[in-house]
Amino acid sequence: MGFIRCFAKVLPLVLLIRIFAEILGKVVYLTRKEHFNAAHKLYNDSWSEEKNWAIFGKCANANWHGHNYNLYVTVKGNPDPDTGFIMNVKDLSRIIKNEVVDQLDHKNLNLDVPFLKGKMASTENLVIAIWERLELHIAKHGCALHSIKLYETENIYAEYFGE
Repeated sequence: MGFIRCFAKVLPLVLLIRIFAEILGKVVYLTRKEHFNAAHKLYNDSWSEEKNWAIFGKCANANWHGHNYNLYVTVKGNPDPDTGFIMNVKDLSRIIKNEVVDQLDHKNLNLDVPFLKGKMASTENLVIAIWERLELHIAKHGCALHSIKLYETENIYAEYFGE
């Protein structure tokens, strides 16, 4: 136990969970799928309208456009001997709902979402922001966040592993 306390002072909780999950073996990955709808516009104010249309195409539309996003949150950990769970899926669902879905669903990502303020509302930036919203909440439940996969369309998705 002293070994863990020593490292706890030096390493953040998230990193400790990752290290001990690997040491203890039998790492299981659990994925929860959620869905939300949101509008956005890809437009760089420092560029001309012509350049924005050349780079972003229809996504630079002044009247915005929307997507039906599918979000996959994957956590990893060791099954608890008493429950067999790496994390209670009810807790995982509640965290995702509170921290992500309720914040993004039926919102304009450029205007209505404080944690995206000042960022280009691309799927790539959104997947990083979602990771940042979830990582510590999941760590408090004894799991590590493994990946966030966000489908913007059926053909395009971004995936982030916290790197």
